[in-house]
Amino acid sequence: KNKKPTQRTYRTRFDPPTLEEAIFAAQGLAEHIEGQTQIAAMLMGLPEDEVRAAVKKAALASPRPPVSRSVAGRRTVVIENRSSRTLSR
Repeated sequence: KNKKPTQRTYRTRFDPPTLEEAIFAAQGLAEHIEGQTQIAAMLMGLPEDEVRAAVKKAALASPRPPVSRSVAGRRTVVIENRSSRTLSR
């Protein structure tokens, strides 16, 4: 018997984030509650009205300290391009 090789079919599964995950991500991306609401709603695929109350509740429950934008303990590396040397004979 000639058997045809079976092909495996792979499907990508899309699981939207939970509300808590979307709010946590939005808090890291935006400082203002309105911006966080928009980001979380886009990540979840929900209207902003449904997400707004949960974002406000999360902001009051865990106020985050201000994030410092400076990077401490890192070195700055400067790369300079040098022109190529030409050899004359």
